[in-house]
Amino acid sequence: MVRSELVRKVTAANPHLSPLAVEAAIDAILSEIMDVLARGSRVELRGFGSFASKDRDARMGRNPRNGASVPVVAKRIARFKASKRLQERLNGKG
Repeated sequence: MVRSELVRKVTAANPHLSPLAVEAAIDAILSEIMDVLARGSRVELRGFGSFASKDRDARMGRNPRNGASVPVVAKRIARFKASKRLQERLNGKG
């Protein structure tokens, strides 16, 4: 699902909301999640899952084409962990 599909589905489920209002709300939510992760904090959405940022150390990697060693710089990555409720729904138990 892409953002425009999400806007359409939320608008269809809530006909009293305009598509522009729904899109603004989705943008605000996603922007806040990104801002919190950029600060190094955690976002937990009960019943859905949690987002966290994790630091990865610099390391030596390998070029798969020629096997040469290449340096990989340190970076921060986003991690998502699904809630138990989401896991159960994905596996047909909920």
